[in-house]
Amino acid sequence: MPDPPLRISNSEMESIESMVDTTINQGAKIRKILANNSKSGPYDTKWEVEASVEALHVFGKRWTIEILSTLYITGPRRFNQLKKLLTGISSRTLSDKLRFLADESLVVRQVDDGPPSRVQYILSEHGTTCGRLLSPLVAHLKIKNGSVKTRD
Repeated sequence: MPDPPLRISNSEMESIESMVDTTINQGAKIRKILANNSKSGPYDTKWEVEASVEALHVFGKRWTIEILSTLYITGPRRFNQLKKLLTGISSRTLSDKLRFLADESLVVRQVDDGPPSRVQYILSEHGTTCGRLLSPLVAHLKIKNGSVKTRD
């Protein structure tokens, strides 16, 4: 857990918690629509689990969350800028992961003609959408693990 925790006002905390609650309610509605359209009864566990694992496979890989979070928070970055922000990652691993994330359509490798030519890594529209969808979950987890607290 990051130390010290981020301190926010009571009203900001209430606002975040309200938005997380809205997301939870929307998630329940989505879950119900999917269950109602399942082939076998209220849900097809095997199909649903496989589809979930497939949908989330990218996020379970080492360094993926760190790279995507960095680009979501800081915006476009060049390779060495990313490497400095990601403590402990090797150049080879970063290169491999950026290629993987580009193949998954989460990151765009933008080459600006030079001289010298410059390469930036940018979240794609899909990557940005995933960041926005994950933000309520991340906020909820930050509050629950004590990374975000109110100023008492």
